[in-house]
Amino acid sequence: MTMLFADYLERLTSLHDELKTAVHDLPPVALDWQPGPDMNSFTILITHTARSERYWIGDMIGRDPSGRVRAQEFETTGLTAVSLTTLLDETLAHSRAVLEAITLADLDKAYESALHNGRSFRVAWSLAHNLEHVAIHLGHVQILRQLWDQQAAN
Repeated sequence: MTMLFADYLERLTSLHDELKTAVHDLPPVALDWQPGPDMNSFTILITHTARSERYWIGDMIGRDPSGRVRAQEFETTGLTAVSLTTLLDETLAHSRAVLEAITLADLDKAYESALHNGRSFRVAWSLAHNLEHVAIHLGHVQILRQLWDQQAAN
């Protein structure tokens, strides 16, 4: 694997590890808890993050359709910490396989996105967007964990 993609995978793995740490000891009731109206739960945030990554790296870069239905991600409930961890692990394994298969020359390739009305995205942009997206939602999960811990202590 090219060093650029190895470094990318190291950062992505670290973000996944932090997501898993944030939920590893939470009971099911906590995973579906929403701190307020129109706010997302741990289950929704992690499901959305994983499915989005699978789309940007798997569908867009790896050309391996996932059948993603984005709206369903925001309706997900009833998962356990183990199932969320498994989802993250499976997503990362798929991302790793795609990263192992691409080359630096692939960074300039552009592909149309069915989810974005046929708009084209370069592989380099898709990689950058994915890492940014995972990091943003990790921040959301970490803040949600702080809110859960505070309200659970009261």
